Amino acid sequence: MRGFTNVIAVELKLGLRDPMSAFFALAFPLIMLWVKLRGGSRPLPGGEPLVDATVPMLTVFVIGLAGLVVLPATLAGYRERRVLKRLRATPASPAMLFGAQWVAHMSLAVLGTALVVGIGALAYGLTAPANLPFVLLAWLLGALSLGAIGLLLGALAPSGRAATVIGLGLFFPMVFMSGAVIPRETMSGSMRSIGDLTPMAPAVQAIRDGWAGNAPSAVTLGIMVAVFVVAGAAAVRAFRW
Repeated sequence: MRGFTNVIAVELKLGLRDPMSAFFALAFPLIMLWVKLRGGSRPLPGGEPLVDATVPMLTVFVIGLAGLVVLPATLAGYRERRVLKRLRATPASPAMLFGAQWVAHMSLAVLGTALVVGIGALAYGLTAPANLPFVLLAWLLGALSLGAIGLLLGALAPSGRAATVIGLGLFFPMVFMSGAVIPRETMSGSMRSIGDLTPMAPAVQAIRDGWAGNAPSAVTLGIMVAVFVVAGAAAVRAFRW
């Protein structure tokens, strides 16, 4: 257990020191928040204030950046530089390595989420979540499901650069189609239907539901659990030192 926490601490420190990781996890979401709200917090169709939809959406944006872009690039980069080969001589298992990497990178996502929520409340009048426990549960399940996909990418990608390209290639279409950047209320029906097929959409919907105080959807939560189980198992099976 001590070795596990040490790995998490080291990885978190490295992530904060890496300009690219820190930018993606901490600064980029704040830039997106400013871009979305610079014209004022006008209500969406249905009357919901724009800020009360945008901040929950951007929390998934943060998770996606950490889980689909930064995490797989780190894992694949370690393999490319033979760091994983040296770790093979230690008692570390793939499951332990994956767990430490997930916790470290999602800790960055927690910091990014806190910044987005804090700035949203201080600068734009964000309303507090109506159902905080459900928001936290939805955030955690979103982090597990998207993080598991990132671990699978990191297990399969031949290099850190390839993992970054693949991760960004998945991330950007997904955030625009799933409702993590563009509110679903303003999308066309066909765009919403396509976005519903992405693994990011359940996280967006669940967090927004919890923020607005709507009843939780067992189907939405179940989809995130299923993605986590399937992608996580595939990542462990595909992993190579």
